[in-house]
Amino acid sequence: MNYAVVGGFVLVLGAVLIAIALWLASGGALQKKYDLYLAIEDESVAGLSVNAPVKFNGVDVGKVRQIRLDPGNPDRVILLFAIERGTPIKEDTVAVLKTQGLTGIAYVELSGGAHDALPLRTIAGNEYPVIRTIPSLAARLENVLTSVAAKLDSTSRNIDALLSDENRAAFKSMLADIATVTHTIAARKDTIDAGIANAGRTLENTSRATAQIGPLIDRIGRSADAVEKMGNEAALASVSAGKTVDAVGADVKRFTAETLPELERLLGEMNVLAASLRRLSEKLEGSPGGLLMGRRQVPPGPGEGTTK
Repeated sequence: MNYAVVGGFVLVLGAVLIAIALWLASGGALQKKYDLYLAIEDESVAGLSVNAPVKFNGVDVGKVRQIRLDPGNPDRVILLFAIERGTPIKEDTVAVLKTQGLTGIAYVELSGGAHDALPLRTIAGNEYPVIRTIPSLAARLENVLTSVAAKLDSTSRNIDALLSDENRAAFKSMLADIATVTHTIAARKDTIDAGIANAGRTLENTSRATAQIGPLIDRIGRSADAVEKMGNEAALASVSAGKTVDAVGADVKRFTAETLPELERLLGEMNVLAASLRRLSEKLEGSPGGLLMGRRQVPPGPGEGTTK
């Protein structure tokens, strides 16, 4: 038997077995294919390391391939993910940093991706598609605690200002004034009770007076209606009287126009008659016989003679 041939066969077989083992270890025909995605974090990624798992709703879908600072903004961290091809990374998919259990090992959790959302694509200016990130629970808690601490600090300052020496003195004076007022009210308790009782009786009397006013108002209303009716009747009578006065006035004017001239002539003649009667009376008084014998001729006076 040729030992050299047997030894060579064993060496070749061992090499083949080692090669097959290495091939299988590296994935071989079952090796998965990955797509690269970017994510930009605005918070610290402490605890996250290269080859940290990337999960989608708790299922391992890839690994963190690279972690580096953004050259243009050191406050941001650029993460490069290698995610299994076929994973439904869509436009509304978001990435968030999480820690696993009590060990504090950080990993990246992906979530989202509605059925009608479009697959995430590379946009102009970027080498890979960029997955949107949201603050982690630790970052949110830190923000809340920072805000609460700021508010507590402000409240503490306000309380210190409220409890200043001036405010404490004013508060003490106010308490003393309140005590004085309380003692004064207590000392006048009987007077206050009497005033309250009087006020109650006044309200009761007012209520009765209000009840009595109702019928009085009704009677006043009926009297007002009667006065209004009488006024309306008086107005109608006034209109009728006006019409009567107008008619009488027209008759008086017509009587005056027709009768006045006749009366004037009659009065004139009566004046003439009266003058004549006066002269007759005077003659009778001076010479009553002249009425029967006529007028006697007066003899000529001295120096008067007959005309030749």
